[in-house]
Formats: sequence, structure tokens, C-alpha cells
Amino acid sequence: MTNLANDLGTQKINKLLIKQAVPATIGIIVMSLNLIVDTIFVGQWIGVLAIAAITVILPIAFLISSIGMGIGIGGSSIISRALGANNIEKAFLTFGNQISLTVILAILFVTIGNIFSVPILNLFGAKGAILPIASEYFNIIIYGIPFLAFAMMGNPTIRAEGKPKFAMYAMMVPAVLNVLLDILFIKIFDWGMWGAGLATSIAYASCGIYILYFFLSSKSELKIIPKNFKLNFKIVLEIFQLGGVSIVRQGAISILMIVLNFSLFKYGGEIAIAIFGIINRVLMFAYSPIIGISQGFLPVAGFNIGANKNKRVQQTIKKSIWFGTIIGTLVFIGIFLFKEELIWIFTNDTTLLDKTPNAMFIVFLATPIITMQLIGSAYFQAAGKALPALFLTLLKQGIFLIPLAYLLPKYYGIEGVWWSFPISDLLSTTITVLVLKREIDKNLR
Repeated sequence: MTNLANDLGTQKINKLLIKQAVPATIGIIVMSLNLIVDTIFVGQWIGVLAIAAITVILPIAFLISSIGMGIGIGGSSIISRALGANNIEKAFLTFGNQISLTVILAILFVTIGNIFSVPILNLFGAKGAILPIASEYFNIIIYGIPFLAFAMMGNPTIRAEGKPKFAMYAMMVPAVLNVLLDILFIKIFDWGMWGAGLATSIAYASCGIYILYFFLSSKSELKIIPKNFKLNFKIVLEIFQLGGVSIVRQGAISILMIVLNFSLFKYGGEIAIAIFGIINRVLMFAYSPIIGISQGFLPVAGFNIGANKNKRVQQTIKKSIWFGTIIGTLVFIGIFLFKEELIWIFTNDTTLLDKTPNAMFIVFLATPIITMQLIGSAYFQAAGKALPALFLTLLKQGIFLIPLAYLLPKYYGIEGVWWSFPISDLLSTTITVLVLKREIDKNLR
């Protein structure tokens, strides 16, 4: 392989993290901005119920596409360690198996989504007046989701090659295209939610096509070799042991969204779902730099774990947490100072303007400490340790947030939903720190 991959084991950690995390962060920010602009457009040009509809559908789309994400993250962990150990054959075989798994499973789940669209939408909270507009949107974006799944598989794999800038471009292409198509389809052609769905589907397709172009080009060190499409049981098992963490995490998020939408609708109606829709978009954007650091962490840590360079792994953990904590603190300060102004961007509805700022402030309370959660689970994924990675990944959404989001509103109404977020963050971060410290003391000294 070229020096781009080998640099992961030799360059200074600060430089490597910046090289890996900055493009990842930019790509995530652009994608988050895309979701924000999408929400702004449908909120301003279609209505409040359109925000609620997208809030319901987004976790469904991400659940299906998370299959690709899981295969990508699991496979990229194997590829990073294989490159660190100079096992090129295993890296290529893993890549071929990633492609086969993504295509097969994405098509399967999209077929299921098509057949059972209404029950699925009902399950995720498309109640009352939300259902018709949600169906209109869902019935068109479902065809773009296989492309999104392929893109989410390819993105971490590109980073595992040591090519973070190309991974960034892959995320920027659909974001820019979706904004342009939203203006054309919603504002100019007046196609409503169907137009919004069409714009999103075309954007997803552009992302998948760009990823495919990269792997077919001379820029990629991993090559598409047909003989590697044949599934290898050992490789597939390892991919799902590690990537299953991401799939289960997204599954937990989807279950969380079912519980949240149930509680939100029960205690606050359609307006409460729209409030969370706005908060969720701001969360995606504000957390982008922190998630970018955790994504930049994975190939650096994975390569050095494969090369048995424990000191470099320790440095990568410490510096990633330090950088992320600083950024998380700045994000919280920004939300505290400008929460009202952020709401104005999305809507001029007086009810949303009145109720959303306080809810947003509560949800963001634990932002300064969340990097420790992300790096803790990312380390175990990079190290190929599936069980602790799965446990730490499920701590927030699965073990704490789901029951809290269901139980607290019974006693505190809609406020209980908002407080479930910082409480679960605090509990899961505390446990993650203890588990990670034990791992460092035991295996990285």
C-alpha cells in the first residue's frame, strides 16, 4: 500500500487526528446542514406537519441505511488492522465481502419497507394528520435508500485507506445537490412532500454513485475484484461482530424514536414531535465536529492496534477525548447563547418559537462530556472487541434513554422527555470512563 495508509503508523497523532477528523467533520457538517436546510424548506414552504413527518421518517431511512454503515465500520476496522499488519489479501477480501453484503441486505430491507410502509410509519409515530404527508414522502425516498446504504458502507472504508478527503467529498456531493433540488422541486415546481422526497432520493443516489466511482478509479487502493464478492464466513462473521455494533446502535435509536414519538405525541401532540424535529436537526449539526473526531479516531487507532503500537493508541485516545471535550463545551455555550435565534431559522410558528428554546437547552446540557462516550465505544470497535463495543454503544440510547423517555413523562409530562437526554448522557459517560480506564490499564500499558 502507499504511504497514505502507512502514515497512520508514523505521523504525529495530532497531525493524524486533524487529517482524519477535519474532512470527516466537514462532510458531516455539510450532511447535517443538508438535513437542516431540508427541514427549513419543508417547514417554511409546506408547514409544521411536514417537519413532524420528516422527523418520523428519518430514523426509518437511517435504520435501513445503517446496515451499510455497520458493514462499512465493521469492515473498515478489519481493513485498518489488516493494513497495519501488512495483510493486503485480507483487506481486499474484506472489501469485496462488504460490497456483497450491502447490496443483498439493502435490497431486502427496502422490499420489506415497500410492502409494509403504512404499519412501519404507524410504528414510528406517524399518527393523526402526520400519516398522509409522511406516506407521500416515504414512498419516494425508499428507492434512494439502497444508494445511501452503499455510500455509508464506502465512507468509513475510504477513511480506512487513509483517504479522508474523498470520504468528505462523498458526503458533500449529495448535500449540495439536495439543497438545489429542494429549491427546484418544492419552491419552483410546487411538488410538495413528493418533491422533497424526490430531491432526497436523487441526492442519495448521487452519493452512492460517487462512492462507486471512487472505488473504480485509480485513486482507490482497494480494488473491486469479482472473486472477492464470494462471501467468506469468517470475514462476514467478523464484519457483523464489529459492524453489528453500529447496526444495533441505529436499531436502538430507531426504537428510541418509537418511544420518543409515542411520548411526544401523547403528552404534546403533533407540535411536540415538530419541536423535537427541530432539536434533532440542531443536534446533528452541533455534534458534527465531535462525531468527526470519533470517525477520525477509528482508522488511526485501528492501524496502530494492528501494528501493536500501544503508546500511539493511548495518545490517540487521550488527544481525541481532549479535543472533543473542548469542542463540546464550545457547542454548549453556543446553544445557550443563541437558542432562540436557532429556532427562528426553522419556523415562524409562535407555538414552536415559544416552547422549543427551553427544551433545546435541556437536551444539550451534557454536551461537554459526550466525547468520552463516543471514543470509548469507538476504541473497542477499532480493537475488534465486539462485546464491550456493543455494550458501550447501547448504554445511552438502549439502556438509559429508552426507559427514561418512557417513564419520566409519566411523572413530569413533556419536560420528562427533555430531561431524559442529559440524565442518560451523564450515566452512560460515567460507565464508559470506568470501562475504558480499565481497558487501558490492562492492555495498553
